[in-house]
Amino acid sequence: MLDIKFIRENIDLVKKNCVNRKVKVDIDKLLTLDESRRDNLSKIETLRAERNQKSKGKPSDTEIAKLKQVGGEIKNLEIILSQVEAEYFELLKAVPNMTHPESPVGGEEYYKVVFTGGKPKNFAFKPKDHEELMLSNDLIDFDRGTKVAASKFYFTKGNLVRMNQALINYGIDVVAKHGYEVVETPDMAKDEILQGIGFNPRGPETQVYSIENTDLSLIGTAEITMGGYHAGEVLDLSKGPKKYVALSHCFRTEAGAYGKVSKGLYRVHQFAKLEMFIFCKPEESEKYHQEILDIEKEILKGLDLPYRVIDIPTGDLGGPAYRKFDIEAWMTMKGEGESQGGYSEVTSCSNCTDYQARRLNIKYRKEDGSTEFVHTLNGTAVVLSRFPLSIVENYQQKDGSIAVPKALKKYCGLKKL
Repeated sequence: MLDIKFIRENIDLVKKNCVNRKVKVDIDKLLTLDESRRDNLSKIETLRAERNQKSKGKPSDTEIAKLKQVGGEIKNLEIILSQVEAEYFELLKAVPNMTHPESPVGGEEYYKVVFTGGKPKNFAFKPKDHEELMLSNDLIDFDRGTKVAASKFYFTKGNLVRMNQALINYGIDVVAKHGYEVVETPDMAKDEILQGIGFNPRGPETQVYSIENTDLSLIGTAEITMGGYHAGEVLDLSKGPKKYVALSHCFRTEAGAYGKVSKGLYRVHQFAKLEMFIFCKPEESEKYHQEILDIEKEILKGLDLPYRVIDIPTGDLGGPAYRKFDIEAWMTMKGEGESQGGYSEVTSCSNCTDYQARRLNIKYRKEDGSTEFVHTLNGTAVVLSRFPLSIVENYQQKDGSIAVPKALKKYCGLKKL
């Protein structure tokens, strides 16, 4: 969340940012509640000090009666304060992060292409989509996934399983050489951690599966578990940032996703993912945002997949991100008419500045001994839904078989799927 002091001192800027990000928050009401909250806290502190002063020594009967009256006043003010704070923090958490000045302003259609890598293959035949290719090669079973679990769950089979494992190992090797510690995380997290990261764990619009009769939810990304990894801690960043590459399963309800692209593996309820996560000093976060993006590009280039990088516009950033880049790979499933394909998202990377750290109380110790909130960053290394999707579509052969990228052959020993 934003620092309330920053909001007080930059009211018009914060309001404009909310408009640009298409977030409706009553900033005036938030500031009124903030004033009421501070006023109540001040009165409570004054009365407590008065009570402590008068309770010293042996008070008279009159003073004892007065102390009881003061105690009652404190209790009433505390009740009012708790009610004010509940509404205050609800509004404060709804205020989105500020936005990088270079981010495009507008809805999702206002994205900006900032880099293109590789050229889409010009197939000498009409290319198929990954679902048709995977089914014809007996690599996936959606029907039995639906029978056992629900729609958009699935079984992967045979050489696709081996290639998926190769993708994870390839991703770990690429990222680890840049100094990232490898972690495998729990697949569940407490709701307070999800809220700290910026996810809504409950309610009709949630993207999260909640565990009944607990305060736990299945995670949608290792960003959640890794963000919570250092919750409530003061970090030593004197020797550099904390950099992790984390493996987890991911579960998403995809509520509200109907009508969007959802063919085959593109939008599913469960998948495995390798996620990069960094805790760093504030002055370093833009540098490490670029590092994460460069690693994502290195992974896509190593797989020889055509891709482009887009700068995400303000209206599509989500609450925590200060700036976000998506990488979109070329997919034949996006083809229409004479076109053999189009670009669609496979990874994203975000600089969340101190927005998540402030909610999760993660700080670092400065040289002068004082503490300050860290900045957090996250980015996808490999995801086992859209990565195999892209590989299958881009490496399909005329006879319907599927070649394996050169970078993965040493990990799985396969030439074809």
